[in-house]
Amino acid sequence: MNVRHCLALVALLAVPAWADVNDVWLTTKAKTALLTTGGVSVRGATIATVDGAVTLHGKVRTDAEKERATLAVRGVGGVKNVHNLLQVVPDAFESPVKVSDEAVKDGVESALKSDQSVEGVTVTSVNNGVVLLSGKARSLAGKLRAIELTWNVGGVSRVASEIETGDK
Repeated sequence: MNVRHCLALVALLAVPAWADVNDVWLTTKAKTALLTTGGVSVRGATIATVDGAVTLHGKVRTDAEKERATLAVRGVGGVKNVHNLLQVVPDAFESPVKVSDEAVKDGVESALKSDQSVEGVTVTSVNNGVVLLSGKARSLAGKLRAIELTWNVGGVSRVASEIETGDK
């Protein structure tokens, strides 16, 4: 085998690894877009990406939210197609107990402090369960982790993000 054939073989073997990294990157960007889009509240959000095709799973309150979720993810650069398998389940969002904004803020701050990967992210404000995060995360994955930690706190109805990252 000559040098040209070896280089061609190396190039072919490298492409699938890059494609997998690209799909992971798209999944992270898509989930961040989904969880921070106004007018969309998703519970149990999971996203899978294969060759640029993104599949959404989870629960939303209305058909309109389901459509806004599709548009938000479709707007992420590099996404080729969106398969929206979100279920419309209004009852999944009912909270029998109203949680005060102060309790929500304390819960989010505690969750953020418990994970070193989100160091630098802070709670700017909480208003009627809408949490605004700011600060600087080390990476896009750290930004997503902060958003996910916040969503898991009882009483959070929406997460808005002004978190900056070093990733582009």
